[in-house]
Amino acid sequence: MAAKRSSVVTNFGALKLKVDIQRRIDRIAGQIICGILSLVPRYKPHPRGYVPRNILVIMLSEMGSLVLAQPMFSFLSERYPHARIYALLFQRNRECLELFDSVPSEHILTIRDDSFQALTGDVIRAILRMRAIGVDAVIDCELFSRISSILSFLSGAKLRVGFHPHTQEGLYRGSFINRPVLYNPYHHISTQFITLAYALNPALGGAPTVKRKVRGEALFSPRLTIAPEAIESFRDRLTRDFPGVGARKLALLYPGGGLLPIRAWPEENFSAVARDLIRNGYAVGIIGLKGDNAVAARIVSRISAADCFDLTGYTRTLRELITLFHLAALLITNDGGPGHFASLTPMPAIVLFGPETPVLYGPIGKQTLSLYAGLSCSPCLTAYNHRNSPCDGNNVCLKAISPKMVLREAYRLLAPPSETSVSDG
Repeated sequence: MAAKRSSVVTNFGALKLKVDIQRRIDRIAGQIICGILSLVPRYKPHPRGYVPRNILVIMLSEMGSLVLAQPMFSFLSERYPHARIYALLFQRNRECLELFDSVPSEHILTIRDDSFQALTGDVIRAILRMRAIGVDAVIDCELFSRISSILSFLSGAKLRVGFHPHTQEGLYRGSFINRPVLYNPYHHISTQFITLAYALNPALGGAPTVKRKVRGEALFSPRLTIAPEAIESFRDRLTRDFPGVGARKLALLYPGGGLLPIRAWPEENFSAVARDLIRNGYAVGIIGLKGDNAVAARIVSRISAADCFDLTGYTRTLRELITLFHLAALLITNDGGPGHFASLTPMPAIVLFGPETPVLYGPIGKQTLSLYAGLSCSPCLTAYNHRNSPCDGNNVCLKAISPKMVLREAYRLLAPPSETSVSDG
C-alpha cells in the first residue's frame, strides 16, 4: 500500500511539474513573443457591415469548456449562417467536440501537447492550415493564455477577438487583439463566450468592446442522444463484466483531480459515501481515466464489497462514458469534465466545487447540482493566476463539504428508500 501511495504522489508531482513548466514557458517566452508581435503594424479595421466568412474558435484547454461553449457555437451558427466555423484545440479534446454538430469534423484543427517536438510541429502545421483556409476572424476563448493569442495573430486573421484585462490587474497578452473583450469574473463563462462572439460585429465601438445585457440570459446544455440498442449492448457488457451491478441502481463516483489534484474531495469522503449508498441498496462504480486506477483501488479496498467496483479506464471512448451515464442513476464528481458530460444526459449529478466556483464554471444542465462551501479564500484558481493556487495543499474548501451533506442531496435526487442511513463515517 505504501508503494502505491508513493507512486500516486510521484504521478501527481509529475503532473504538477508539467503544468508548472507550461506556465513558466507561457509567462517568459509568451510575454516576449506577444511584445514583439505587438510592434507589427496594425491592419486597417473592417468596414461596417462586414461579415466574416471563415471563423476560427481557439479553445485549447479542457473538455468541459467545450461543453460550456456550445451556446456560443449555436449563436455563431445563427448569427453567421453562411460562414464556415473552424476550431483549434488540443488533440486529446477532439473527441469531445466531435460529439456535437457545432463544427464539422474536417474543420477541426488539432495540436498535440504530449511532447515539445509534437507541440512545435503541430503548431507550425496549424498555422499553415489556418492561412490556407483564409481565416478572417478568430475568437480566442482562452483565459489569458499567451499561446492562444499568439496563434490568433499568426492565423493571418484581420479580426481578432479575445479577453483583455483593460484596467484590471491581468496578464499581458500583447496589444494586437483588436476586438478586446473585458473578462468578467462575476459572469458564468458560457455567457462570456457568447460575449466574445458578439464582439465579431465590426460596428461595435467604444471600450469595453461589448456592452450587452446578460442578466437572465438563458443558457442551455445540449442533450446527446444514444441509440437504445447501444445502451442495451453496453448494459449487457457491464453486467457481464461486473455481476455485482445486477438489478441494482448504479451510482457513479469520480474521485480524480486530473491535472489539478487540489480540486479533489478527500478519498475517505468518497469511501464514506460509497459505503452508505451500498448499505441502502445501490451499486457503486468508481470512474476515471486509466491513470486514476490507484485512487479507485484504494476506495474499493476500503469498502470490501462486491457492490463497489473499479470502472477506471473501462469506457474506451467519451461516447461510451456518455452511454454509461445513460445507465446510471447518479454521478458524484469533483469539478471537472465528468460533471459537464453528465449535463448532456438525463442522469442527475452532484459536482463538488472549492478551488473554483460554480458561479463561473458550474455545469449548465438543470439536473446538475453544484455544492460549494464558499470560503474566504475560495476560489483560488482564477484566470489571473493561470489556475496556480496559492493553497498549501490543505483544500479546506472541499473538506468543508461533508459526506453527510453530499448524501442528503444524493438521496433527494435518487428518490431515496423509506429508510436511509446517512452518516459521516
